[in-house]
This record gives sequence, structure tokens and C-alpha cells, in this order.
Amino acid sequence: MASTAAGTDAADAARPPAAGPATTRRPAGEGPGRPGEGALAGSREGDAATRFAAGYLRDAIMNGDMVPGQRLVEAELAEMLRVTRASVRAALISLAAAGLIERIPNRGARVRVVPVAEAVAITECRMVLEGLCAAKAAGNASDAEIERLTAVGEQLTRAAGAADPLKYSALNRELHLLIHEISGQAVAADLLQRLNAQIVRYQFRLSLRPGRMHVSLPQHLEIIYAIAARDPGAAEAAARRHLGSVIHALQETAEGAS
Repeated sequence: MASTAAGTDAADAARPPAAGPATTRRPAGEGPGRPGEGALAGSREGDAATRFAAGYLRDAIMNGDMVPGQRLVEAELAEMLRVTRASVRAALISLAAAGLIERIPNRGARVRVVPVAEAVAITECRMVLEGLCAAKAAGNASDAEIERLTAVGEQLTRAAGAADPLKYSALNRELHLLIHEISGQAVAADLLQRLNAQIVRYQFRLSLRPGRMHVSLPQHLEIIYAIAARDPGAAEAAARRHLGSVIHALQETAEGAS
């Protein structure tokens, strides 16, 4: 995958190649025909078109299909998504406000490059919010929800045992989203979604670091066990320890780059 971000690592090597501009894939569910034909075509006007474009770009950034530093060309996006350039522009403005892209005067827009120091600061905020969600989940979890958490924990264990970092990374994200859902803390969950979107590239890179899975696995299991025991204090402390470990790993990344 082409990227203007400094450096090349295993995370980039593990991704399929992509072109520089943001025209690497069609909207989900659309085949090789003209984009926009079908059920969604009639909805891509006005505010609906802006929401569609913003959602598509947000998902592409979250999934790693668009990389830090990648240019976002309004005309190309408008043609690909079958919306107006005005809708694309409005979508880019909303994503800039969310910290996902940056608009550079006279140069257009690009996926925002987040420095390591800022990624650490974002993770410090996540540590507080993840702790809150874990505590709330421990107080709210039903037997069925605990079974779902336990099942994800078992899958994480198998992925680590099979040395499958891509599967482990996907399950890691699934676990945190499930905890947010169980917590019932919609405000914290929304804030975490915005924060996570800004540092998804770092999260993916850390998941590929040798030995990282075996560091984070017991931490994730500790969070699951505390929620299953319906112990809010223990769940919050376990979540904070896990995010503290992530911060330490990010700081090591900064030191290695210096």
C-alpha cells in the first residue's frame, strides 16, 4: 500500500497494495459496474450524500484501506461514490473536525498523520474511558453477555497460539467494542470510537510487533475475568493496566525512531 508516512514496516508489508489517491476500492456491496447503481443510488443527494461519503471514508480509514498521508482528491471521490463534489467537501470538513483528515491550504486534503507523542496522549485519554466502560460493563453484564466475552477471549487465545496477528488484531477490536456495548455508556463509547479512529495505524502496527500478542493476551483475559466476576473496580484497574502497557509500547516506538 502506498503511503507518504515516514518509514516502512511489517504493517505495510502485510497490507495489499493500494494506489496513492483514495480510489482504491468501490463502496461496499457494489460490483465492477458503475458505482451508485442499485439501492443506494437514490439516497446520494444533499445531507444523505454527505453522510454516505463521510461514512465510507471513515470506514476506509478505520480499516486501514487509506493510510496516513494519503491524498484525498475531491473529484475522484465524487466520481467513485456517485455524489457531488460539494457533498465530498462537506464530508471532508466533518472528518477534519473529527481529527481523521487534515485540509492543507492550496494542496487539498489527506489522511492525517498522527505523531507518536499525540498517539500517546490519545491513548492516555482512552485509558480513562476504557476503564470507565469496563467498570460499567462489570456492573451491567448479563450471563449471555459474559458468555460472549468469554468466547472472544477463547478466540484471542487461539489466535495468539497460532501466531496470527491479523486475526488477533480483529478480535482485539471486537472485544473492546463488545465491552463498550455492554457498558451502556454511549457517550464514552462514541468518544472512544473517535479517538481510536485517529490511531488505528499504530494499533495495527503494535499488533504485528513480535511478542506483543503474548503481552496483551493476559491483560485482555484479566479484563474479561473481572467483568465476568462482576467486579467493577477490578475491571477498571485491568483496563487501565492494559492501556498503560499500550502507552509504554508506543513510547518505545518513539524511542526507536529517534
